Amino acid sequence: MAERQQEPPGTLGLMRDKPDHGEESYVGSGRLTGKKAVITGGDSGIGRAVAIAFAREGCDVLISYLSEHEDARGTANLVTEAGRAAVLVPGDIASRRQCEAIAGRAASEFGQVDILVNNAAHQLTFDTFEEISDEEWTHTFDVNITAMFRLVKACLPHMGDGGSIINTSSIQGDAPKPYLLPYAATKGAISNFTAGLAQMLADRGIRVNAVAPGPIWTPLIPSTMSPEHVEKFGENTPLGRPGQPAEVAPAYVLLASDEASYITGAVLPVTGGRPML
Repeated sequence: MAERQQEPPGTLGLMRDKPDHGEESYVGSGRLTGKKAVITGGDSGIGRAVAIAFAREGCDVLISYLSEHEDARGTANLVTEAGRAAVLVPGDIASRRQCEAIAGRAASEFGQVDILVNNAAHQLTFDTFEEISDEEWTHTFDVNITAMFRLVKACLPHMGDGGSIINTSSIQGDAPKPYLLPYAATKGAISNFTAGLAQMLADRGIRVNAVAPGPIWTPLIPSTMSPEHVEKFGENTPLGRPGQPAEVAPAYVLLASDEASYITGAVLPVTGGRPML
């Protein structure tokens, strides 16, 4: 059965082929006990999988999301079922005030921010360059990279030695598809931002890394890609299939944990075998 097309950014409820976020499979081992995390785009997809994994590793989670309230409540329920606190903060991170509000809420609820996961993203596909409006280009950069800058700035006063910032880049930043030009351009910027910020914050004991997923099955895919692209999604990987959000989340756990104490400025590929050199 063909996957149902949706309006962006998409919701889990309308997906016929539901992603696996690790609801039934992820087992924690206390690797993030006592830590407090902010996750943007935490309502579904990679963000939900990361929230589940973090909670089961002992971390309280603030879930930032746009307007997908039902999906966000579902993520929050999974976090609380793991015995951890879940805070929901809806709103558009393209706004500087929203970024500041997220950091302020985390500080008031948790008293600190140990982990910042900059994961939310906007994408649309285009057949020609002329289709890309000035407004669309600006909005993509505002959500995908400028918001990261603003969230880091807002969260830094609440982060200390041992803090971890994890940005979601993409294989698109290394091997861009032309129909995803605005999105891919931001993902290249994210990898560069990660490398530079890691050097800038190293003397504070704050590590900065990125995860670069390949094709991962989330609501963003059927809501932003044509049926033809959706049907072939993930076939271009050596593993021959799209990945599931549950298969990406462990990379975030590693980078958030003390086990990664000597890893900073890295971009960790989770691409189903597509090379990033």
